[in-house]
Amino acid sequence: MKKKFDFRRFIADNVVVVIFLVLTAIATPVSGLSANYILQDIITRIGRNSFLVFSLLLPIMAGMGLNFGMVLGAMAGEIGLIFAVDWNISGVWGLGFAVIVGFPIAVMLGWAAGAVLNRAKGREMATGYILGFFMDGVYQFVVLYLMGSLIPMRSLAITLSRGYGIRNTLNLDSVRQSLDNVMMVRLFGLNFPIGTFIIVGMLCVFIVWFRKTKLGQDMRAIGQDQLVSNASGIPVEKTRIIAIVMSTVLAMIGQVIFLQNMGNMATYNAHRQTGFFAVAAILVGGASVTKATIPNVFVGVVLLHLMYIVMPRAGAQLFGSAQIGEYFRDAFSYGAIALALVLHAWRKRRGVEIDRAGLRRNTVDPAAKGGAA
Repeated sequence: MKKKFDFRRFIADNVVVVIFLVLTAIATPVSGLSANYILQDIITRIGRNSFLVFSLLLPIMAGMGLNFGMVLGAMAGEIGLIFAVDWNISGVWGLGFAVIVGFPIAVMLGWAAGAVLNRAKGREMATGYILGFFMDGVYQFVVLYLMGSLIPMRSLAITLSRGYGIRNTLNLDSVRQSLDNVMMVRLFGLNFPIGTFIIVGMLCVFIVWFRKTKLGQDMRAIGQDQLVSNASGIPVEKTRIIAIVMSTVLAMIGQVIFLQNMGNMATYNAHRQTGFFAVAAILVGGASVTKATIPNVFVGVVLLHLMYIVMPRAGAQLFGSAQIGEYFRDAFSYGAIALALVLHAWRKRRGVEIDRAGLRRNTVDPAAKGGAA
C-alpha cells in the first residue's frame, strides 16, 4: 500500500531548504545580475567548495554529528601549500606536493581529535568547535614563529622581514587554478573545470563504495546505536577515530583545492571559517546532524552560494549599500545552522515522546487484563 504524500511533513522535514529557496528566488531578480554571470559563479563554487563539504559525511554516518573540527585538516592543507610555494613547485605537481606534506599532519591531527571526541561522546560538535580554536593557536605559533627559525624556509619572498614567520598573505600564483585548468571546457558560453569535477566525482564514487565495505557498515551501525554495535563486537572508539581521521584528510585535500582556485591564501585566518561554511552548506542542502547524503552536499553548495552571490547585490539595489546584503548573508547562514540544530533536537525529543506513547498503548495493565477475564 502506497503511503500518502504529506505536504506538511515534507515542508517540516525540508524547512531550511525551502527558506533558502524562497530567499534566493526573491533576491535573484532584485540583484540585477545576469543568468550567465550567476551560472558561471555557481559552477566555479561547486568545484571549489564541494570537496570540503564532502569531508563532513563520514563523521555524520558514524553518529558523531557535524565535524566542526575539520578546520584541523584545513590547517594541514595550508601548511602543505606553504612548503609547495617555498620549494617553488608549480602546477599540479605543487598541489600534489602540498597534499603529500599535509597528509601525515592531517592524519596525526585527526587521530588526536578522534581520541578527544571519544572522551566527549554526545558533545562532539561543541568539543570539535573548541578544539579548532585550540589548534588554531598551535598553528599560529608554528607559522608565525617556528617557520624560518626552527623550521628552515628557503624563500625570503614569503617570510617576514625579521627573517622568520610567514607573510600575512601568501601568493599562490605558482599553483593558481592549476587543477581547474587541467581540462577546462567552454560550453554554452560557460567555463567548466572538468579536472576539478572529475576529482569530486571520484570522491562521490569512493563514498558510495565505502558505505558498502565492512568499515562503512560498522560506521553506519555505530551511528544508529553505539551500545548495540559494541555488543556486536564492533570496535566503536577505534572506528570513530578512523571516521575523524578520514574526514580530516579529506578536509586537507579540500582546502588545497579551494585555495588553488582562489590563487592566494590569508596565512593566519583562511581556515577559520572553513568548518562554518561547510556545515552551513550541508545543512542548507537538507542534511541533519544524523543523516546526510551526496545530493545534500550539491544542493547545499548551490543554494548557499547562490545566496552569497545575489544577496550583496540585492542589498545594494534595495538599500544603496552592499554591506547590508553582507549582513543578511551572514545572518541567514548562522540562522540556517541554528534552525537545523533546533529542529534536530525537537524531532529527537518528539520521537522519544511518540515511542513512549506507543509503549504505553501496547502495555496491558495486569489488573485490567484480570478483570476482562
